[in-house]
Amino acid sequence: MKNKKIREIILGKPLDPMKSETRHSMALVAFLAWVGLGADGLSSSSYGPEETFRALGAHTHLGLYMAGATAVTVFIIALAYNQVIELFPTGGGGYRVATKLVGPYLGLVSGAALVLDYVLTIAISIASGVDALASFLPLGFQPYKLWAEAFFIGLLIVMNLRGLKEAIQILLPIFLGFVATHLVLIVYGIVAHASHLPQLVPSTVAETGSLAGEIGWAGVAGMLLLAYSQGGGTYTGLEAVSNNVNLLAEPRVRTGKMTMFYMALSLAVTAGGIILLYLLWDAQPTAGETLNATTFRRIIASMGLGGELVNQIVLAVVLAFEAGLLFVAANTGFLGGPSVLSNMAGDSWVPHQFRYLSTRLVTQNGILVMGVAALAILFWTRGQVTLLVVLYSISVFLTFAISLFGLCLYWWRHRKDARWVRRFLLSLTGFIICAGILAVLLVERFTQGGWATALIIAAIAGLCIFIRNHYRETKRAIRSVDRVFANQPFGPVKEAVDPEPDAQTAVFIVGNSRGGGLHALLWVLRMFPGHFKNFLFVNARTVDAHAYGGEGALEKMRKDAARTLEYFVDFCQSHGMASASYIGFGTDAVEEVTRMCEQINREYPNSIFFTSKLIFASDNWFTRLLHNQASLAVQRRLHLEGLQMVILPMKV
Repeated sequence: MKNKKIREIILGKPLDPMKSETRHSMALVAFLAWVGLGADGLSSSSYGPEETFRALGAHTHLGLYMAGATAVTVFIIALAYNQVIELFPTGGGGYRVATKLVGPYLGLVSGAALVLDYVLTIAISIASGVDALASFLPLGFQPYKLWAEAFFIGLLIVMNLRGLKEAIQILLPIFLGFVATHLVLIVYGIVAHASHLPQLVPSTVAETGSLAGEIGWAGVAGMLLLAYSQGGGTYTGLEAVSNNVNLLAEPRVRTGKMTMFYMALSLAVTAGGIILLYLLWDAQPTAGETLNATTFRRIIASMGLGGELVNQIVLAVVLAFEAGLLFVAANTGFLGGPSVLSNMAGDSWVPHQFRYLSTRLVTQNGILVMGVAALAILFWTRGQVTLLVVLYSISVFLTFAISLFGLCLYWWRHRKDARWVRRFLLSLTGFIICAGILAVLLVERFTQGGWATALIIAAIAGLCIFIRNHYRETKRAIRSVDRVFANQPFGPVKEAVDPEPDAQTAVFIVGNSRGGGLHALLWVLRMFPGHFKNFLFVNARTVDAHAYGGEGALEKMRKDAARTLEYFVDFCQSHGMASASYIGFGTDAVEEVTRMCEQINREYPNSIFFTSKLIFASDNWFTRLLHNQASLAVQRRLHLEGLQMVILPMKV
């Protein structure tokens, strides 16, 4: 009881998953979705434009092309991903697109890349955020950055375990502060040097021509392509909305498209504007500072706000908001990563536990895994943003390329649709851009982290195939058991027999498998002939992430559970045995079953509880990890309450 109280203080009181208002209170409107999901894309303006500009080396005049290309690319990818929102309104994004439109194994690759993408979203956002904070701290702080990053990840884990909407609302002021301060700096920075704008285009063209005379147009094109690809981190996060449509308020498609528009517009203005500021204010790298910090320092100094102290305070506020937004963006990893794992769990690529919700209706297992994985990558890379950007960009653009290829296939197969030409060309353009960036990154950065990305994705995919094969064999074995009992004959009795409270009662805890329930019932009838007069059936359905996957999902779950119990009750009644059923819904099946069993024992004091448990020929830690061992947990809880429970082995 004490532990439960402490948990409620830290994470909040449990929510009722079956109340319709619960889903409504969890769903995100477009504005909150822009904060919670769009922050991932917008925050990339803190490191993406800098990587692009640094890749140009001494030829910074080429940055004008990069500013325009960045803004255009953002809208191309955003418009292409709007199609994903339309076609897959229950979420899943790149994983679901690849699975349905290309094939399950490319879907697996896309899912593995997405999981890594969201782990790196957390890692790179936290690392960049701490770098931004360190820009106005003494150089002596540098050795402590890694521990500061670990602290912030721990803080975000706790916030997200409390609930996604609660986390977003806490981070909302930071997001708005970033948007306001950066918009003011971009507008002022451009207006203050407006006199340079008329000459910027002709001078850039002239310098480009001069450079082409030295290294050739192919050399110029290669330089632009490398800088464009190196800044690919700018576009990361645009897929977040399509991956998490299931979190949005109804109508989901409209909310998703509006969120995507907010995200694309804010990112295009911010990222393109920052590159333009680098050009206009002649940004130069400074030790211990980000390029944004150096540029903003010069802009703030020119505003005439006061003395050096005032300028330092204003810069500190701007960088604090920038760091804060990166922490908000890291939060996207805790929203999107568990969502992808939940979808993959539905297809049995990862343990089914990743579908389960906590008492706060968040996918707790996914949140914990994402946090621990992000910590591991941060300590492995020592928080080096340049290396993290390479890992991040490759995983993101692999997903982008597969998804957009899937959309190309979809529209090619649906050429009868009047929109197919326009949609096909949009998807094809996006695919060429993303595949091109991916190819350049793999070739140019293979020895600088690209190999690690490929190895991690391959390792995740290999583990997923192993897990799915196990689940497939288990399902095959359970179906064979169901077939054995499928033809079990019903009796001739037509009238229902009501249970008597004081009679000997056998209570069966059943799941989805009719075979498992009948196996337990027939075993009891054979071993205790004529002893039990009442036969009760209990089913606790776990309200997992998929229960909120679309309209009517909860109601369908209710009907499926009722149909299963009705079968057992009808079977017993047909043989003249008094029978009844109990059904419950909750996020913790063990908790719900225990509660119902205690209730039944009060109504039927002469009760003994039975259930079946899968027994594997080779039982080890791996099989125990993939199967939640709920029967053993329930037995322990009931024994502590003084209730008798028997577990019947069912070999598979």
